[in-house]
Amino acid sequence: MKQEVTLRQSLTLVQVVALGLAWMTPMIYFSVFGIAYDASQGMITEAYSLSVVAIFFTAYSYSVMAKIFPGSGSSYTYVKRSMHPIPGFTVGWAILLDYLFSPIIACLTFGIYLNAQFPSVPAYVWIILLNIVLAVVNIAGIKFSASLSKFFVLFQIIFIALFCTYLVRGFSGFEGIVQPFTNMGVGLPTILAGASIICFSFLGFDTVSTLSEETINAKKTIPRAIMLIILIASILYVVTSYLIQITYPSLVFVNLDSAGFELMKMAGGATLGAIFTTVLIFAIFTQGLTSVTSVSRLLYVLGRDSILPKRFFGSLHPKYRTPVNNIVLVSIISLLALVISLDMAVKFVSFGALTAFAFVNLSVIAECYIKRRQRSFKQTFQFLIFPLIGASFIVWLITLMDTSALLLGCIWLAAGLAYYLFRTKVSKALQGGANLFEGSARAIEPE
Repeated sequence: MKQEVTLRQSLTLVQVVALGLAWMTPMIYFSVFGIAYDASQGMITEAYSLSVVAIFFTAYSYSVMAKIFPGSGSSYTYVKRSMHPIPGFTVGWAILLDYLFSPIIACLTFGIYLNAQFPSVPAYVWIILLNIVLAVVNIAGIKFSASLSKFFVLFQIIFIALFCTYLVRGFSGFEGIVQPFTNMGVGLPTILAGASIICFSFLGFDTVSTLSEETINAKKTIPRAIMLIILIASILYVVTSYLIQITYPSLVFVNLDSAGFELMKMAGGATLGAIFTTVLIFAIFTQGLTSVTSVSRLLYVLGRDSILPKRFFGSLHPKYRTPVNNIVLVSIISLLALVISLDMAVKFVSFGALTAFAFVNLSVIAECYIKRRQRSFKQTFQFLIFPLIGASFIVWLITLMDTSALLLGCIWLAAGLAYYLFRTKVSKALQGGANLFEGSARAIEPE
């Protein structure tokens, strides 16, 4: 009898946290700094602090559902099991946008940065090269990916610590040390506007839930990893923002998109700027690596559940025990980085992630508060009020997205639902035909 091939359960807490932080990419802080600083009118510490509080509720909902359903399907599994297969598929289809386009963003930005460093080498060469490397490393196995991610995440954290050291050295007085939390020269709506942009710096903590079946003691490890990822990212972002704000009370940037690089040169000159570019390239590589890992596992679960063709998507390599078909397919799709714009890819990622976040918050209410009737005073806060706060904030963020992003997202969801209904109808027809054939066979059997 042929032995079933399963995912290899080998990841520890440290490795899972490293993979989650690698997807989140701590260096993204500097990529969005200029836009966030401008939107919050310089109140960057307050905006980050507010976004930490807001995103905590959604992270908490993910940790609750990861304990209840320790499978690798992430939001798809949570919503399907707690609510209904149709909204479950809708969420899985939505998060597929996030996961499919994240490697595209990594390849695109990798090509842009390296082309800027080596103008004689076209961007498409770097994009194709990165695609091949990401595929090979992912096929080799999750443990190897986790080890690489741990190293490169540590590299990013060390750099951020180095940058903060430069800020402390440049700090000239203590009169403004409490200024970030006392100078409320702008209103709450302005700080909220900055927080809405900053929340995208936290996207990625949810991806570790796709690794449950490859994690040792997933029921405990995955929830802990989610909260640790949020905690580490929060400390990095808030402390850095605070030091920037007290060192440079007023900043003006030539180009908001490259504000992070301008900040580096301001704090440490050309040397720090060069180190910054190098670390950022490594960070992009790591984000691409973990993105391919996450989406290949989600596709595997969808295939295993026969939502997608099982023979292709639900298979694992007998030696490496990784979803090789999915990894290769994702690598082919990631070649869209050769033709798609960065703005378009970011819109897809944002819509997919926020849709999933909203539904995961609601799934906690459906599973714990309604189905399991966990309604004590403490449980009402845990399983009703907290998820409602999380869902409300995420829905508000969705309303802030531009019309084109919402339109593209709705078209994707409509296409997914059409596919789901078609596949369900075909499956029922095939099942009905099989039952009819079985009944006819029994009818003609000799007594």
